[in-house]
Amino acid sequence: MALKILLVEDDPSQQTLLSFELKGRGYAVTAAKSASEALAHLARDNYELVLTDLRLADSDGLEVLRASKREQPDAEVVVVTGHGSISSAVAAMKAGAFDFLTKPIETEQLALVLHKALERRSLLGEVRRLREEVKGKYSFEGIVYGSPQMHRVLELVKKVAVTEATVLVCGESGTGKELVARAIHENSPRRSGSFVAINCGALPEGLLESELFGHVKGSFTGADRNKRGLFEEASGGTLFLDEISETSLALQVKLLRALQEGEVRRVGDNHPIKVSGRLVAATNKDLAQRVKEGKFREDLYYRLKVFPIEIPPLRQRREDILPLAEHFLRKAKKKTGGSAVRLAPEAASALAAYSWPGNVRELEHAIERALIMASGPAVSLPDLPAELQGPSGVAAETLEELERKHILAVFEACGGNATEAARRLGVGRNTLWRKLKSYGVAVTQKAR
Repeated sequence: MALKILLVEDDPSQQTLLSFELKGRGYAVTAAKSASEALAHLARDNYELVLTDLRLADSDGLEVLRASKREQPDAEVVVVTGHGSISSAVAAMKAGAFDFLTKPIETEQLALVLHKALERRSLLGEVRRLREEVKGKYSFEGIVYGSPQMHRVLELVKKVAVTEATVLVCGESGTGKELVARAIHENSPRRSGSFVAINCGALPEGLLESELFGHVKGSFTGADRNKRGLFEEASGGTLFLDEISETSLALQVKLLRALQEGEVRRVGDNHPIKVSGRLVAATNKDLAQRVKEGKFREDLYYRLKVFPIEIPPLRQRREDILPLAEHFLRKAKKKTGGSAVRLAPEAASALAAYSWPGNVRELEHAIERALIMASGPAVSLPDLPAELQGPSGVAAETLEELERKHILAVFEACGGNATEAARRLGVGRNTLWRKLKSYGVAVTQKAR
């Protein structure tokens, strides 16, 4: 679809020439000969860009500019002015115009300015979309759960997010520690700053120190320039140190100094640099035990443990398994396609019964694989990884009990809407109503 431009020009010959030029370049052009006519168009339709002369018979282009910014803030505005009206053009720029052109207008310059204006509009739209996506993904409402354990975790996240407290997130690998750390950041006063994450166990000590604190040129072989560290990059935002238990005692001394003094020293430099990032650390180890073993500094441990948050493993919050599985199925389908849109009862039973030693990460990978394997509208038991199909994956619960849990979880995830729940489960509404009635769940006429 052609991009829509509102052209505001009261000179008939100029309007004709500009309309012809713009249409020739593939734009959809709506022409207005006055400010009042332009305002009427802005009220009726949406435009990607407004090209307006500053001098109009009934008013001026500034009125059109202000109306555009008020009615359609996403539209870029380019103003056209005569050689003697540069001061007016400057005023237009201060009022929010993207750029200005002087008469007579050169066609190539016009094309370049419009291209840049529309490119900026596109980039701003993408940034806005990504921010909304991040906000939705890491907001409290965006974290998928159904268990009281995770409800308590998110209540802690909600309380600490608005503070400046250092947070220590504990939990087994794959439980979602970084997800919680991002939720803390995105719901904090620092949300406009950077969220900078690093896995402390993934790098050798020397490289990790350089990554965290930066280095100066010539401080070691290969240091051919000065480099900012992650503490500096996260100033004004949040620094997430995953698997902090893997740091050496020597590096822990420097981490403690950074936390206590609010400053760092780049490798090879004695000059301190002030930093103001908030720290969220995470570990899958028992830090208290590592302190007893002499592998972790006690003073750093207590400095980190200002506000601890423990994420239970998935096997201890089984109410989360099926809501998460449904979420991952929708996510994987959106990313890779696939025919399956729901979980067959036997597949749901196997998912709910499995112990999930790899936690949420293992569940997501299992669903991605199952979607690839599935050939019909539902993920069936044979589509799941082999370990979920054997005796080791079966819990003591009966299939009827697992089916009940699955149906109730989906019904709750649909907000009590029986029609939507039946669609997701792939069963008839009457069948679902009978099942819910047998579970003691009353379905109102409105919920149907």
